Amino acid sequence: MPYGFRFLLLLAFSLVLAYPRAMAQSTTVRVGHFPNITHVQALVARAFERQGRNWFSERLGPGVKVEWYTYNAGPSAMEAIFANSLDVTYVGPNPALNAYARSRGDEIRVVAGAVNGGSALIVQPNSGLAKPADFRGKRIATPQFGNTQDVAARAWLVAGGLRITQTGGDAQVLPTSNPDQLSLFQSKQLDAVWTVEPWVSRLESEAGGQILVEEKNAITTVLVSSAAFLSKNRDLTQRFVSAHRELTEWILQNPEEAQRLARDELQASFRVDMAPELVARAWTRMIITPEVTLDAFKSFMTSAQQVGFMRGAPDLSRLVESP
Repeated sequence: MPYGFRFLLLLAFSLVLAYPRAMAQSTTVRVGHFPNITHVQALVARAFERQGRNWFSERLGPGVKVEWYTYNAGPSAMEAIFANSLDVTYVGPNPALNAYARSRGDEIRVVAGAVNGGSALIVQPNSGLAKPADFRGKRIATPQFGNTQDVAARAWLVAGGLRITQTGGDAQVLPTSNPDQLSLFQSKQLDAVWTVEPWVSRLESEAGGQILVEEKNAITTVLVSSAAFLSKNRDLTQRFVSAHRELTEWILQNPEEAQRLARDELQASFRVDMAPELVARAWTRMIITPEVTLDAFKSFMTSAQQVGFMRGAPDLSRLVESP
């Protein structure tokens, strides 16, 4: 075989081998989450990265990197999915369900569970608020319009006989960022807050709030993928979900270290300084699990329909998908 021909063959073969590596080097998984303890997998993973341990990237394959993006609540994260600015995100079940229905099932897939529990309705101390009817004329804050706690608050009030509209009604449900909730509650400008950890525990310890309703077993956080990303990168998504499950197991096996890492990340990235005992208290209210079922979303659909966030009954058969 002539030398020149052999050289061309070797060159072609080397290019074939290099091509997957070049593709891998350009692969980025964009991941969203919130600065909440109920997004503990993301917090721990980011804290690991600060130590030089890239939990997800190490398990996704050569050259694949993870970029993190932070949102205050679910509707913003879902808009990022629609805008193709995110591939995967930790998010509450209601925004995921609403986005799925809004896109007629074409845009959103729930690929794993993350956390159950850790959400509650907190009222002012000695307020006398005990049932929905007592909230007539009161002001209740939630993290964001249409997020899981916002829908839960509105559905609870409506089920108790109150008329609740998007902007008013018998009681005011006021979408308010979590940090602002705390300061407004402390200054008595809010009668109650329906939110998630660590803000539930902070409202208790720093503002004397009292828990009236606690959602101990309800889904609080799931892992959602863009349907397009899942379809085009099924193997990669499968590896991400496997890494998420493995990380969840590590957190369950190492709760004290996981709490420390979550605190470190909240302080480093978000300037939120939380005492160890505060995180430990929040931890007791959470069920950290990667499991999720389609049946669990049916009650969320009922609540969303009840308060006017969803019309009709969308086909949920494609919502939960194991990659």
